[in-house]
Amino acid sequence: MRLATWNVNSIRARVARTVDFCVRESVDVLAMQEIKCKPEQFPYGPFEDAGYHVVAHGLNQWNGVAIASREPIEDVEYAFPDMPGFLKGHEGPGAPQEARALGATIGGVKVWSLYVPNGRGLDDPHYRYKLEWLSALTGYTRDALAKDPDLALALVGDFNIVPTDEDNGDPTLIEGVTTHVSVPEREAFAGLLDAGLTDTVRPLIPTGYTYWDYKQLRFPRNEGIRIDFILGSHALADAVTGAKIHRDERKGEIPSDHVPVVIDLDLTGPDDDDDRPMIFG
Repeated sequence: MRLATWNVNSIRARVARTVDFCVRESVDVLAMQEIKCKPEQFPYGPFEDAGYHVVAHGLNQWNGVAIASREPIEDVEYAFPDMPGFLKGHEGPGAPQEARALGATIGGVKVWSLYVPNGRGLDDPHYRYKLEWLSALTGYTRDALAKDPDLALALVGDFNIVPTDEDNGDPTLIEGVTTHVSVPEREAFAGLLDAGLTDTVRPLIPTGYTYWDYKQLRFPRNEGIRIDFILGSHALADAVTGAKIHRDERKGEIPSDHVPVVIDLDLTGPDDDDDRPMIFG
C-alpha cells in the first residue's frame, strides 16, 4: 500500500493537480487536509474517474479533511473520542467541533486524516484549544493501542508543530515568541510518540521540509518547516519499506504551500501468497 498525506489548501482549486499526483505516483490512499469545502461541494468526479473512493468532512470554507482510496473505505469516523471543539468567545466545554479529523479503515489499516489546530498565538484561546485537542488525540491513541497492540494505526496530516530545531528553516518562528515551536507544542508531539507511535518517515528521510509560506520568497530561499507527518503504530511502522517527501510539488502552477509526504507499506503476512499482485508502484 502506498499511503500519502497532503494539505492541499483548497481541493476545488487544486483537484486536477491532486488527482494527477495520485495517478502519477500510484498512490493507493491519500489523506487530505484543508479541503475548504463541504462534502457536497467536493469534486468527487475526477477522483472517481481515476478509480478512487472518497469520503470528505467539511463544514464550511475553512479546514476540512478527506480520504481518497483505491480500496473500499470502511468504518468512517468524523471525530476521535473526546475531541474538543472551538468557538471564539466560548468558555468551557460544549464548543462545536471543527472538521479536523476523519478516520477510516482501509486494507486493514486505521487511517486518520488530521488537521491539527494552528494555535494562532501563544496568548490566544486557539493555542489552549490546540493543546487540548492534541491531549485528546494522545488519549485516543494510547487507549486504542492498549486495546489492540497489533493495530496498524496511522495518524497522518498537518500537525502544525515543528518538533525539532532542525525542522525549522523559517526565521520568523522563534521559541517563546511564536506557535509551532513552543515547548508545550513540542511536548505534545513527543507525547504522541510516547503513546506508541513512530515518525515513520524520519528514519528514511532525516531532514527536509514539508511547508513553505507563500510570502517573502520562502520557497526559493528554502526557508521551510517540517509539519506534515505520518505517525504510525509499531505494527504500521514495521511494515514501512520506503518514504518520500515530494518537494517538487511546491513548484509549478498554483501549488499548495504544503507538499505530499508518502510511505510504502508491505502489509503481507508470512502466510500470504507471494504471487499476489502488488498494489503499489
